[in-house]
Amino acid sequence: MPGITIGDTVPNLEVETTQGRFKLHDYFADSWTILFSHPGDFTPVCTTELGMMAAYADEFSKRGVKLLGLSCDDIASHNEWIKDVEAYSGGHKVKYPIIADPNREIIKQLNMVDPDEKGPNGQQLPSRALHIVGPNKMVKLSFLYPASTGRNMDEVLRVVDSLQKAAKHKVATPVNWKPNEKVVISPSVNNDQAKEMFPQGFETTDLPSKKGYLRFTQV
Repeated sequence: MPGITIGDTVPNLEVETTQGRFKLHDYFADSWTILFSHPGDFTPVCTTELGMMAAYADEFSKRGVKLLGLSCDDIASHNEWIKDVEAYSGGHKVKYPIIADPNREIIKQLNMVDPDEKGPNGQQLPSRALHIVGPNKMVKLSFLYPASTGRNMDEVLRVVDSLQKAAKHKVATPVNWKPNEKVVISPSVNNDQAKEMFPQGFETTDLPSKKGYLRFTQV
């Protein structure tokens, strides 16, 4: 599939948004950023998603995460749509910018084209894509949903916590991990290093292979 994926640097595109024109890297600065696209303005699932992003904005801000939306309509349409979004979300304000891409050029470069969905005139539409971009402006995680399926914001928040914890410590988060639960120590860290890095201690799960690779700790 063309466009960016995990490990790629987001291209420094100049974009027009509901909060003015800027280059993506200037907006990212040294922060984590969630870049998310929507199939279109005034569509039901997208309206619920933008509203929930607005409702969760403070939680993302606590983690130093910026939000940046994208939809293939113009700025005037976005500004009118925002009124609906804020009304639906119980008054939560859409404080993040939304990119306009009426010519469908940006979605191609950001790997946000839906392979199946088409507009009424056969034009390409954005998928329900989401990239989590690290402070180094590289994609750390991507979600790709069909237009028919709304995203789960609790999961978006959870994976942000996971990515940030992994970036800070040499750990990974196991299946169904939630904040404040134990994490696993990276296989690249030997036991002597683990004792130094995790003075609080760690537990090694006894498995038939006896390789001692499944080590849990709390950070």
